[in-house]
Amino acid sequence: MLELKNITKIYHTGGENVEALKGIDLKFRECEFVSILGPSGCGKTTLLNIIGGLDQYTSGDLVINGTSTKKYKDRDWDTYRNHSVGFVFQSYNLIPHQTVLANVELALTLSGVPKGERRKRAKEALEKVGLAKQMRKKPSQLSGGQMQRVAIARAIVNNPDIILADEPTGALDTETSVQVMDILKEIAKDHLVVMVTHNPDIAEKYSTRIVKMLDGKIVSDSMPLTDEEAKDEIAKAQSREEINRKKKKPSMSLGTSFGLSLKNLITKKGRTALTSFAGSIGIIGIALIYAVSQGTTTFIDAVQEETLSSYPLTIEAQNVDISTLLSTFMGKAKSISEHEDDAIYQKAMLYEMMNAMNSLEAQENDLKAFKEYIEKEKANENSKLAAALAGVQYGYDIDLLIYTKNVDDAIIRSDREVMTLELMKRYFNMDMSLCLPCVSSPLWAALHP
Repeated sequence: MLELKNITKIYHTGGENVEALKGIDLKFRECEFVSILGPSGCGKTTLLNIIGGLDQYTSGDLVINGTSTKKYKDRDWDTYRNHSVGFVFQSYNLIPHQTVLANVELALTLSGVPKGERRKRAKEALEKVGLAKQMRKKPSQLSGGQMQRVAIARAIVNNPDIILADEPTGALDTETSVQVMDILKEIAKDHLVVMVTHNPDIAEKYSTRIVKMLDGKIVSDSMPLTDEEAKDEIAKAQSREEINRKKKKPSMSLGTSFGLSLKNLITKKGRTALTSFAGSIGIIGIALIYAVSQGTTTFIDAVQEETLSSYPLTIEAQNVDISTLLSTFMGKAKSISEHEDDAIYQKAMLYEMMNAMNSLEAQENDLKAFKEYIEKEKANENSKLAAALAGVQYGYDIDLLIYTKNVDDAIIRSDREVMTLELMKRYFNMDMSLCLPCVSSPLWAALHP
């Protein structure tokens, strides 16, 4: 038995609350044909969706076979919709690329019914609605009334307890509407059929009970359930609930999912081809970008390794940061401007260079500790640095008195100090040996230890 207790439904739209249902109380018999009448916007379809589990109520309770749904989870609602409710809408909602028989079988597929049993029950449902000869056709080959009868067959094939019909004759002519209503009336002999309609004539002719609604409330009920009837209905419902609990949860096997997807792809070949082509371009583009990125990274790594092998790293006992000196030269080079011919201008480049050299500070490196670390890593076979340390060389600070001849066949000392002084004298026209601050600067000491 189905029972609604003080059901309310509130929609929150645009910062406003719209109360679609206001305290609905209804009890339904196990087998009857109930028509819900009322103007548009009175909450008929909302009530039908709540009964079918397609929408959730805001407050109140929906009792199904004596069981409250307040603690129902999504999985429980899926089971309820699949095993206990059949839907017939104004729009037929048939899958266009499936045959009539396949459309009816789909509900049983989700229930896990074997293929042979599924085919048998689908044919029986189509025979009940008078479409036994149309089961191999596609929906596009049927009339509107025939498609609505296919939707009815799909709703009853799983033998649900409740059939919910939302304006089933709204898009049909009078003759076809009569055929559909005759089928629903026959189904109502052993099922609960709840139909929403605007047509009072159809409701009066076919329904056993008419419920009228206005502004989200029930204003009349032609045959409400008595207390004695309710007790009998609850007893029947509880025994049937034990059977429903043993039914399988709705699911679809991997093979069935693959088969339906394959049929869909084959039916829509053009769209499938375009989608595959676009997807292929995207995949190829991503692969190309990744390949170029990896190739560039590999090339940069190779260049870095070659550069390090050509220009090895040198670690000395004393380190002098000459960036300040270089910035002084660069600044002066950028500040050169044109001068008039009849004027004398002063450039303090040499003075500033000497001040920069005097301000440099030498840093001492702990080469002893570093050498011990290098030797330890080279001796360790499992060290990741062992291969990189194969080319380590050591040099010692020995002042050798070596002389050579220059281009003028003059004998000169070939160490860095004498050659640096000669260079400064030649290009700056100044004897740097007399520049005591320069000779005693940290940079000079680092260049001439």
